[in-house]
Amino acid sequence: MNETIEVLINQQPHRLPVDAVLADAITAAGVKAPFAAAVNLAFVPKTRHASHRLQAGDHIELIAPITGG
Repeated sequence: MNETIEVLINQQPHRLPVDAVLADAITAAGVKAPFAAAVNLAFVPKTRHASHRLQAGDHIELIAPITGG
């Protein structure tokens, strides 16, 4: 039985494995570097993407920098 959790990635619902980490959510969203990541409004550094465990209902924001002036 494959258990999943539902999270929001940039306001869109996604189903991920119950043992998912932030890196899995980034892959599911198809976001390419550079970007910043936050889970429940808390910044998560790139060095922790592979170890930051996700929970059902987490709100993940993947934000690309905007250039211009």
